[in-house]
Amino acid sequence: MQTTENLSARLREDLIAFIGTETWHRHPLNRSMLLTDGVVYFADQAGAWWLLDIAATEIFQMQASQAFLVIDLDVASNKADIRVSDGNDAMLFTRHIHFTDAPAGHWRFYLTDNVVLLPSEY
Repeated sequence: MQTTENLSARLREDLIAFIGTETWHRHPLNRSMLLTDGVVYFADQAGAWWLLDIAATEIFQMQASQAFLVIDLDVASNKADIRVSDGNDAMLFTRHIHFTDAPAGHWRFYLTDNVVLLPSEY
C-alpha cells in the first residue's frame, strides 16, 4: 500500500517532467477553460478533479479583472485550503475543503488566458 507521503513525492517528481503541453483539454463544465497535460495528470493522479471544477465554476470569471491568477492548494490531514491570488500576494478567493483524499502537500497552478497550467508549463 502506498503511503500519502510516497504518493506526494511520486506525484511531485512526475509533475516536474511537464514543461509544455501537447494537448489542450477542455473542462467539461466550462468549455472556455483549457487544461494542460500536466494539470490533467495531476487531477487524475491526485483525485482532484473537484479542484478543477471549482476553478471552472468559481475562479475562472476572475480573469475579467485579473489576467493572471495563482491557485494554491494546500492539503494536510485530509483537508484542503484553496487560495487564489494575483501573483503579488493580493488574496482574491479562499475556500476550505473539509475532506479530500488528494495527496498532502502544497500544489500550485496558474490560470491565465483561459488556461490552467502548472508553473513548469508556463
